[in-house]
Amino acid sequence: MWAFVGRSSWSSGAARRGLRGRRAARTLGATRRNYSSGDLKGKLDMSRFPVENIRNFSIIAHVDHGKSTLADRLLELTGTIDKTKNNKQVLDKLQVERERGITVKAQTASLFYNCEGKQYLLNLIDTPGHVDFSYEVSRSLSACQGVLLVVDANEGIQAQTVANFFLAFEAQLSVIPVINKIDLKNADPERVEKQVEKVFDIPSDECIKISAKLGTNVENVIKAVIERIPPPKVHRKNPLRALVFDSTFDQYRGVIANVALFDGVVSKGDKIISAHTQKTYEVNEVGVLNPNEQPTHKLYAGQVGYLIAGMKDVTEAQIGDTLYLHKQPVEPLPGFKSAKPMVFAGMYPVDQSEYNNLKSAVEKLTLNDSSVTVHRDSSLALGAGWRLGFLGLLHMEVFNQRLEQEYNASVILTTPTVPYKAILSSTKLIKEYREKEITIVNPAQFPDKSKVTHYLEPVVLGTIITPDEYTGKIMMLCQARRAVQKNMMFIDQDRVMLKYLFPLNEIVVDFYDSLKSLSSGYASFDYEDAGYQTAELVKMDILLNGNIVEELVTVVHKDKAHSIGKAICERLKDSLPRQLFEIAIQAAIGSKIIARETVKAYRKNVLAKCYGGDITRKMKLLKRQAEGKKKLRKIGNIEVPKDAFIKVLKTQSDN
Repeated sequence: MWAFVGRSSWSSGAARRGLRGRRAARTLGATRRNYSSGDLKGKLDMSRFPVENIRNFSIIAHVDHGKSTLADRLLELTGTIDKTKNNKQVLDKLQVERERGITVKAQTASLFYNCEGKQYLLNLIDTPGHVDFSYEVSRSLSACQGVLLVVDANEGIQAQTVANFFLAFEAQLSVIPVINKIDLKNADPERVEKQVEKVFDIPSDECIKISAKLGTNVENVIKAVIERIPPPKVHRKNPLRALVFDSTFDQYRGVIANVALFDGVVSKGDKIISAHTQKTYEVNEVGVLNPNEQPTHKLYAGQVGYLIAGMKDVTEAQIGDTLYLHKQPVEPLPGFKSAKPMVFAGMYPVDQSEYNNLKSAVEKLTLNDSSVTVHRDSSLALGAGWRLGFLGLLHMEVFNQRLEQEYNASVILTTPTVPYKAILSSTKLIKEYREKEITIVNPAQFPDKSKVTHYLEPVVLGTIITPDEYTGKIMMLCQARRAVQKNMMFIDQDRVMLKYLFPLNEIVVDFYDSLKSLSSGYASFDYEDAGYQTAELVKMDILLNGNIVEELVTVVHKDKAHSIGKAICERLKDSLPRQLFEIAIQAAIGSKIIARETVKAYRKNVLAKCYGGDITRKMKLLKRQAEGKKKLRKIGNIEVPKDAFIKVLKTQSDN
């Protein structure tokens, strides 16, 4: 009887699962069918598009100049998506992208367009707009032959417009200037045309004036793409050579690599090798993004699509890597470099019981973002955590926001620091570290001056574009941040472009906020890596009654040590609870104290019971109290409460 009951329940369970599976398959099929448009049902035949009918292009712009809106209109015009009111930022798939109005991940869409009786394949690569993701932009551009440079008709040329233009210019791409938002009340497209001509040396009659929101003139943009951007120079008969310009992670299928084919053909079942890792994979699926995945039989040279080959981790599909066929090695495409973190911060769970949940959340997020580096770290006050490396401050904020939104995880982030370098002096130390030049990510591991010939700090070349009335204030701000002026140029009658060489640690925390408040929000800022330069750096310790607090150790420039040390001591004084004994808060460089604050002790009035009488009795009571406090200070151990740490670490960026 028991066996019978067991079997019947099992079979009904299996039937339910089978039915559920069939339903899911039907739903999936329906969704797939919905996304395929017109004659694109089933697998696409990509051989119908000869190389001369292919155009690969990107859209580049400053943040919030209408890049994603223009991408939406292009998708609608080519029939890739249906025209509805809900088509807003279709290619911005992350919640954080929609909320902040920025693109974080480069997205791709293959558009099919009929022009004068010819069927064209237009591959649009939507790039991130922010400076932190400039390497991703440069790799996306290397998969293109031309770009649409979008400029706001109201704001005019901004700092990132300039930086992104020069990325495209260095890659020798055709640039089509597009002046967007001509429907706005204060739009002045003629003024922006003159700016484009002066700064980029592009004739003003080449600019296309559009309103991406209303769809005005967008048809002309597609025609300009076909007419002005050349087809890719590729050879389909050569062995396969594919550039990986982006990758995402799918829980069930592994890594989905976005590739641009420069030579050859790739199809399901091919064995491919990564030039960076030298690992071999078998291709399980190839296809184009339309904008959702559309499997095809093959991908041919000149085309842009995706490839799934059983890669288990995003680090195996590094952006900028070259893929080629097994036993047919080729010269890797130039320009590949691993993403280099520029900002480091400690990350700890608010409650140590949440450590395992946070660990799995960080692991899942880093699967989709290979540019974040993770190292285990622990602290006496905050417990076990990680030291994470990010491309920049915005990247760090986006990562933190995604942790909160997608995984409901709240964390403590320590003040961001930058990677310093030290040139070691003695051969004994060089043997110990196995290299002469060491990189220091954690300030607590900063080597002593006696062991080092000199220190190096990272520097960046910053571009600031501002109305000229704020120039004086901004120059003073830059000088206060140890910046060196390189260039100054008037873009038009009332706007100035300044170029400065900044130490990275001076701009990484609050420079952008200070710049915006000084210029009433009108100035824009962008920077690019400019290597390392020698600097007089010192390690500053924070002491509580003579004991070093490791979490608050910072690396500062010698000239600024006093002011920074004083600020941290003042904040600690406000945050630490009073004890029965006095607490001395000190900032020290080596054995030299450079700043001090004191938290006064709670004090009992021992003279309350003395009404007149001999003075010696009062003196005796006060002496005994002083001795008791001295003894208490010896045995009393100060534990910095977690909320005091959070206050000090959080508000450090506000000042």
